Amino acid sequence: MAQAIRNFCIIAHIDHGKSTLADRFLELTGTVEKRDMKAQMLDQMDLERERGITIKLAPVRMEYQGAEFNLIDTPGHVDFTYEVSRSLACVEGALLVVDASQGIEAQTIANLNLALEQDLDIIPVINKIDLPNADVAKVEREFAHLIGAKPEEIFRVSAKTGAGVKELLDAIAPRIRPPQGDAQASLRALIFDSQFSDYQGVVAHVRIVDGSVRRGDTIRFAATGKSVDVLEVGVFRPQATKREQLLAGEIGYIVTGLKSVADVRVGDTVGLAKEKFAPLPGYRTLKPMVFAGLYCQEGDDFPSLREAMEKLALNDSSLTFEAEHSPALGYGFRCGFLGLLHLEIVQERLRREYQLDLIVTVPSVAYHVFVAGRDEPTLIRSPLELPDPASITGFEEPWMTVDIVTPTEKIGAIMSVLTERRGVSKSIEYLDEERAVLHFELPLSQLLADFYDTLKSVSQGYASLNYDFSGYRPSRLVRLDILVANEKVDALASIVYDDASYRVGRQVVDQLKDLLPRQMFEVKVQAAIGGRIIASASLPAMRKDVTAKLYGGDVTRKRKLLEKQKKGKRRMRAMGKVDIPPAAYRAILKANSPSSGS
Repeated sequence: MAQAIRNFCIIAHIDHGKSTLADRFLELTGTVEKRDMKAQMLDQMDLERERGITIKLAPVRMEYQGAEFNLIDTPGHVDFTYEVSRSLACVEGALLVVDASQGIEAQTIANLNLALEQDLDIIPVINKIDLPNADVAKVEREFAHLIGAKPEEIFRVSAKTGAGVKELLDAIAPRIRPPQGDAQASLRALIFDSQFSDYQGVVAHVRIVDGSVRRGDTIRFAATGKSVDVLEVGVFRPQATKREQLLAGEIGYIVTGLKSVADVRVGDTVGLAKEKFAPLPGYRTLKPMVFAGLYCQEGDDFPSLREAMEKLALNDSSLTFEAEHSPALGYGFRCGFLGLLHLEIVQERLRREYQLDLIVTVPSVAYHVFVAGRDEPTLIRSPLELPDPASITGFEEPWMTVDIVTPTEKIGAIMSVLTERRGVSKSIEYLDEERAVLHFELPLSQLLADFYDTLKSVSQGYASLNYDFSGYRPSRLVRLDILVANEKVDALASIVYDDASYRVGRQVVDQLKDLLPRQMFEVKVQAAIGGRIIASASLPAMRKDVTAKLYGGDVTRKRKLLEKQKKGKRRMRAMGKVDIPPAAYRAILKANSPSSGS
């Protein structure tokens, strides 16, 4: 049976046509009827369709010429590299897709390296050959340089028109090896994803490595030791479809009935409860890289926010959150995200699916803080968690390995941007005479906010970016507080470089001065480090002509009204409260951008 199975995934840079190619496969194999087809068939979320990107990996089973094809469509954005790594652990081959008009990009190389680490069979594919600006010969040269592929080994297709797709489909069985599992051995299955159903509980997505599983079997999870009875097994076509059993080499799902996704860990091994089994090699533990606070615009919505976060986390194992309280913003959650796109997706889903209007604090990274009297560092995810500055003996910040693919004429401009943002050059690799890969190391904080926009700007849209965590390194940092009307606004606090604090503080103050709505009283906006004010600006009061109603009389009547107004403004300044609009929080993120912290 396993000899008739082929497990493979599609990997590529973002927007190189993975999901469209998967659509053509579904059509050609008859898995989905033409009348039921729609664009991006495997993208289940509205956000994926609107943005034209894949956020969640999506498995599907197809039958073609007597063989069983298990395909996993993967995301292309760097924030979701963990989804790609999970897919690669379950397959024997990969289609490496490159846009004929764009050529090999940073994420192409990153995904290829992940596939080579798993020793997968690689099939190179040039997509979008129907475009007027397609340069197939150039991409062929890049493939030859990257993986040594010969022109006759490369497939040229148009996923949009269907040209060349059948030939590619015919080549999958000969060029990708079948799974090697033992159907007679004890059950061992790798969990590569999970989702939560209100009716079925946790549904584990699995690759059966050895043995088989069927409804009624009692299974055990190696990591947690928890045992449950299997309520249902099946495959994705692409909707969940029941089966009698899943055999070695197959990809499908197991309905567990469990009420907590935490009991079904991604990367865990499933076996029969009555038998001993050796855990399969899992993959790296997923670590959030960006942290931000989520608070409700209306304090009464906190119970709704808590319920929404719990439900969202059931189907997004990469989202972490814990409750926190801010004197200014009330109750909310400190959340961990894979990157800024992940944060944006979560915020948008909370708004759409749960009708929640949120305040998002300035995103930050996790720092190591060394305190006098302790040998081990403390992990700080928010400026509010910082201890007394007098007790701090040092900081460490996370650094990333950054790979940027760019036209050679843009190398100078990009290196200038990287150097300004504290980057350290490692090497330059030339793909051909026109394109190169810059290998740099950069603090993660410098990648937040507008780095991607700046990179696209200086390269006129041609550069592409990939990054990976490399470790923590010492750094000189301070906490920057923002005061509005003499009150600290916790949501605007940030951790900045010591030598850039004055410049960042001035920029933040100037941004806020322009964004805050004017009040009936003068509002002071200040930036402070500890008890020291380093930048200040005033938002003038709105003026109301209280003397307009006067039509005569002595001048003392006018003075009396003006004096009364002056006293009222003093009273409002002492007691008044300034509401910070959401646009101000976004502006602070820009003001705290790496270009300000250079």
